[in-house]
Amino acid sequence: MAQRERPRFFDSRAAYMMFVTTTTEKTEVAARIAREAALVDPGPYALRVFDAGMGDATVLTDVMRNLHASFTHVPWLVVGKEISLEDVRLALEKLPDRFHEHPELVFAATNMTYREAPDLRPGGTKPEVAWRTTALEGSTTVGFARQIRATLSTVIEDWEVRTSPKTGNPIYVRPAVHVLYRKDREFILRQVLPELGRYQGTYDLIIASQPYRARTSAEHKVRTVIRPLSRAIAPGGRLLGIHSYGHDPGIDIIRNLWPDENPFWTDRHALLAEAAHQLAGPDDRGLVMEPLQDCASIFRYSMRPMAVEAQEHIATPSILAAWNAAAYVAQIDEQRMAGAVESGAYIEATRSVIERHGGVWFNNESYVIHRVES
Repeated sequence: MAQRERPRFFDSRAAYMMFVTTTTEKTEVAARIAREAALVDPGPYALRVFDAGMGDATVLTDVMRNLHASFTHVPWLVVGKEISLEDVRLALEKLPDRFHEHPELVFAATNMTYREAPDLRPGGTKPEVAWRTTALEGSTTVGFARQIRATLSTVIEDWEVRTSPKTGNPIYVRPAVHVLYRKDREFILRQVLPELGRYQGTYDLIIASQPYRARTSAEHKVRTVIRPLSRAIAPGGRLLGIHSYGHDPGIDIIRNLWPDENPFWTDRHALLAEAAHQLAGPDDRGLVMEPLQDCASIFRYSMRPMAVEAQEHIATPSILAAWNAAAYVAQIDEQRMAGAVESGAYIEATRSVIERHGGVWFNNESYVIHRVES
């Protein structure tokens, strides 16, 4: 029997959770999205938001809090795409207070692909959609939490995945959409609620934060992710893309071990040039590519301070956290990661960077595609 390929490091749940809890990345990404959200206006009937990689909704719920301050009484349709059952469960658990603060909310989670998810409709000869709609009763967070928790058994059933023999990535067994809203707002939300087979998604704000792997080509990133998302931008709407940029102490750690390492193949300029090439059809009229100036595009996030850092030496927890973050961002494969850890080479590679820079931080870059109103 052939030996099963070991999982890639950057797909590891443990590595991801450590990265999230030891860096300010989620907070800074949410702040960048909030700045972009201030530039959009609601479309007909609702403010429509699509998150192209919802994850556990830490960023999305932070964005929703910001949106509530600007669009307090406006109905919302928020659609989150996510293939991971674990993340969908965590995301749903964050929603009760969102339904309490913003009653005019319709929330939909889907496991569909980038091509399918904006319209909540699978392409080709796919299996029938597992479409479930839950009207939440009452008006309290405890009540909403109880009812959302009761849907988790169907989420577990509908978010079953298998491994793609072509890419090794998880893919859905059956396309699924779960829609939640407050029953006491049903009259107001009637024109906002998506319906099976009849929904055509156009969005005022599309969030594309780290939606593709750094080492894939610009052609592939645009064809599989950016092109289908851009075609879902409503007139006057905006797509905000965010990905790792490098040029920071994080990549210095990696190059201490592998001097020729260059994980960030495609910057925003190359990506948008490819997008302009691929988005040249009749359905793409009015799309404008905005690479932005560096001062508007690039933003930093840092390691969270640890109490032990007050000591004179750099403690092992700080080194391990910084190393994990650097390897996660650079998407170092499992085999090289294991070798660096087993040999202990990561310790000096990380310590020297912390001492030289006085800490570790990382850079993301952002870009915008918007559609002018006709």
